[in-house]
Amino acid sequence: MLPVEKLDLIQRRHDEISAKLAEGISGQEFVALSRELAELDALVVLIKDWRNAQTDFDGLQSMLTDTSLDAEMREMAEAEKIEASNIIASLEQKIRVALLPRDAADEGGAILELRAGTGGDEASLFAGDLYRMYQRYADLHGWKMELVSASEGTAGGFKEIIAQINGRGVFAKLKFESGVHRVQRVPTTETQGRIHTSAATVAVLPEASDVDIEINESDLKIDTMRAQGAGGQHVNKTESAIRITHVPTNTIVFVQDERSQHKNRARAMMLLKSRLYDSQRQKLDAERAANRKAQVGSGDRSERIRTYNFPQGRVTDHRINLTLYKLDKVITGEALDEIIEPLITEHQAAQLAASDSL
Repeated sequence: MLPVEKLDLIQRRHDEISAKLAEGISGQEFVALSRELAELDALVVLIKDWRNAQTDFDGLQSMLTDTSLDAEMREMAEAEKIEASNIIASLEQKIRVALLPRDAADEGGAILELRAGTGGDEASLFAGDLYRMYQRYADLHGWKMELVSASEGTAGGFKEIIAQINGRGVFAKLKFESGVHRVQRVPTTETQGRIHTSAATVAVLPEASDVDIEINESDLKIDTMRAQGAGGQHVNKTESAIRITHVPTNTIVFVQDERSQHKNRARAMMLLKSRLYDSQRQKLDAERAANRKAQVGSGDRSERIRTYNFPQGRVTDHRINLTLYKLDKVITGEALDEIIEPLITEHQAAQLAASDSL
């Protein structure tokens, strides 16, 4: 059963905000109320559709109690009643999902970190493939993806690459991508056609704001140094690279990609905040997970979550036993939603099951 009183409150709140905005308010109040209205809009549409379907169902039910109803009309009413019942059930499920507690970070951006794992040069190349997959996926969703730092592999690809992705709902879409991604394919340097297995680790961190995480300057150790690697004469002349250590947690970030020390420091602080925020969330998630059986993966970054098998053209997500034979479209980001959406659905089902058991 749906919490009807709660639905009434939601509709009343939606009406109140609409009336307030119609008065012509401005400033921060306008921004806050507009955002709240946008969040309620879809749910209120579902509630209204559900109430209308209930009214239709009750009308058909009443009609069928009329003993003077002829056989043909009774048959039509029975069919419409079944259809109305199915619509009600579907809308109730959608409303229940919409009422689930929301992750505060879902609507914001994310920090994407990829690191080559086992497999040497092939692992670095695979990390590069994954980076381009997420880059294309971000483009398809109208998000902005910006490189934060990168360490290139000896034969191409990346030993490590970190990017910032800005847009609405980025973290909600990408948060289940964290874990070990494994690839099986024949490297270009392999002369005997043997399939090699290598891996890369993906970490998706919610982008932290000043409200989410507070850092005391006294807890930071900040070092400046000359940038390493490619960059011409510049790298030998200026100490633009920044390394920040958060002493209480021994969390270290290093950024050297910008020529400006100021820009590198800003990026390093942004990255540090996101890592500390993510660490806090991981701890809370682990505590919550201990109290429920069903969840999409453990959230452990060392967990193998997906295999990309190039010889067979398939991708398998091990958490939900989903296999797609369209690796070419997944690795270009075009079909990635066909894996991400079932993961989100599975997570919602686990939340519903947990809430029903309370």
